[in-house]
Amino acid sequence: MSRVNPTPAQRTFDEGRLMQVLVAPIISEKATFVADKTNAITFKVLQDATKPEIKAAVELMFKVEVKGVSVVNTKGKTKRYGRSVGRRDNVRKAYVMLKEGQELNLNGEAA
Repeated sequence: MSRVNPTPAQRTFDEGRLMQVLVAPIISEKATFVADKTNAITFKVLQDATKPEIKAAVELMFKVEVKGVSVVNTKGKTKRYGRSVGRRDNVRKAYVMLKEGQELNLNGEAA
């Protein structure tokens, strides 16, 4: 049996999973600078989230068209407090580029 991989247009995702893919928007000085320059919104996403899943989740939740998705994995820093040593969690960030003319307000409305 030969299985043919579906094209991105044919691919479907579980809606429950898509609602969990985006953990939180990242609102920082750097994220705001990137948003102004490249029309990209920054999100903290699940560690095992894929680019097509992230794209589908943003389009589903915010009703906007996505041009592209870039993903960055940041390792957690090792921190000390007295004698004990701990480690922050690893973070996976997604920079979601929106198509021209698309805008995203983080209160859930598309302009």
